[in-house]
Amino acid sequence: MESKVFETLTGDICRSVETEDAITLIKETFPKLLAKKLNLRRVTAPLIVEAGLGINDDLNGVETPVSFTSNSIGKRIEIVQSLAKWKRLTLARLELPCGSGIYTDMNALRPDETPDAIHSVYVDQWDWEKRIDTSERGVEYFRKTVNAIYEAICEMEMVVAAHVDGITPELPKSIHFVHSAELEAMYPTLSPRERENVICKQFGAVCIEGIGYPLSDGKPSDGRAPDYDDWSTLRPDGYRGLNGDILVWHKPLGIALELSSMGIRVDSAALKLQLQMQGLEHRSKLHYHSLLLNGKLPQSIGGGIGQSRLCMFLLRKVHIAQVQASVWPEGQG
Repeated sequence: MESKVFETLTGDICRSVETEDAITLIKETFPKLLAKKLNLRRVTAPLIVEAGLGINDDLNGVETPVSFTSNSIGKRIEIVQSLAKWKRLTLARLELPCGSGIYTDMNALRPDETPDAIHSVYVDQWDWEKRIDTSERGVEYFRKTVNAIYEAICEMEMVVAAHVDGITPELPKSIHFVHSAELEAMYPTLSPRERENVICKQFGAVCIEGIGYPLSDGKPSDGRAPDYDDWSTLRPDGYRGLNGDILVWHKPLGIALELSSMGIRVDSAALKLQLQMQGLEHRSKLHYHSLLLNGKLPQSIGGGIGQSRLCMFLLRKVHIAQVQASVWPEGQG
């Protein structure tokens, strides 16, 4: 009865001690695995950034961040939605060499998100960014990085299985790569979400590439803002884009569960093209975009790995509220 009353008062589902301990195990272990695989060092991340500089992300290009004006600072401030562009600025500030990078614990608010079993207004991620050489801006390096991240996820699953009762490793040894246009050609009558479910159920773990570039119907398989991932560069295989999403088959819900969105970041040519394609050329005058167009920022690859999403998958949970403290609509959480 006490637990039920507490749940009603807080709006949070009451997680057991065992679940809380398992979440702690994942959150303390996985970033170390990731840092070792990708040669990353931890940095401190902001919760807020100054508005109007083009640093905050609008994700699919339309989401509006939470913002306010601080009387003492006298500037408009935004709560971050992600750190894709901030991380690239930080690489430049720290002057890290090629082949090394940063990671951080990102806490963000996405007020336009619709909460459900796998989405929340509150977002927690391990955000990472790595400096690369211009010669490494290709699909081969992208896939090499995806494989390294997937190895870390598989190793984390083994650790969880060794410490948490009832968890058995189920991830395949390797991740399957497929381009969003290739997937469309395979299943032309299905929606993008249905295609993800079919291919992910078949292979267990999939990286869908080229997220953001329009498919045959003129629409992308999923939206992407034009100013961080490179989803337009023409590849040797004829497809477009140097980015992708990592998805795994989540048996408790019977769905493809996205764990990570990542990609090689735009260079000046890709930024110009993608701004033009989305009718957002005016952004080229913003502080961040000007730095990039003028060659002041390093080439990089980066992404985010959902902390609650990974915990949800590894602990075989059916709702994100089982691994995250947040606020939920009536009837959820």
